[in-house]
Amino acid sequence: MSARFEEIDWRPTPMGDISLRRRRDPASGDDVYEVKLGDEFLMSSLFTAGEIALTRLGLADLPDTPLDVAVGGLGLGYTAQAALDDPRVRSLVVIDALAEVIEWHQRHLVPLGASLASDPRCRLVQGDFFALVQDAGGLDPQEPGRRFHAVLLDVDHSPRHVLHPRHAALYEAAGMRALADRLLPDGVFALWSNDPPDAQFNAVLAGVFATSEAHVVDFDNPLQGGTATNTVYVARKAAATDGVPVS
Repeated sequence: MSARFEEIDWRPTPMGDISLRRRRDPASGDDVYEVKLGDEFLMSSLFTAGEIALTRLGLADLPDTPLDVAVGGLGLGYTAQAALDDPRVRSLVVIDALAEVIEWHQRHLVPLGASLASDPRCRLVQGDFFALVQDAGGLDPQEPGRRFHAVLLDVDHSPRHVLHPRHAALYEAAGMRALADRLLPDGVFALWSNDPPDAQFNAVLAGVFATSEAHVVDFDNPLQGGTATNTVYVARKAAATDGVPVS
């Protein structure tokens, strides 16, 4: 049986001190993994329904053909693992700003680390997702200009509650147009949010993408009791028209 509490790793980073902790849940006896950045909780293995739903909703309506997927934000790996669980996914690029988080997976310090680090379809990339969206080379440093069938993003708390001020520009129309350029025709952008659906951001998506929808994801809250909710936005780029790809 594990100790009641253990700080597995702690590092100073340019974004603040980050720590990986493991504690034993007194109700279930299970180990709970938590990531903190400064005083903020970024991720807990108690609450993964929203991260898994991000992938499932984002990939749900894509065709039954081999898919290339990019994920912004590694966290504890639940969004990425859900993508690898989809047999259509032939390649997955996961981008995280913090090398420390990637190292936790490579060293198998988190529950899904061994699975992600050993899957030949998956590549963990240290980089600033928000800067790469705007960069001419795009999201994959190994293949400049590459476009994807789906881009899934789980970094900020919501479009209004960002971890760094420079992230805010992505959620405006120009940022969404730049992100759409990283998608193949008929490709999908999906975003996790901890806030209820945001009418202003919905309007931004509607102005850039061919279709968009906000899904409310309900899940049990074992800490406070009852049900909690996340939002998953899913926006789809226009398909190619008359054989001419959509830029």
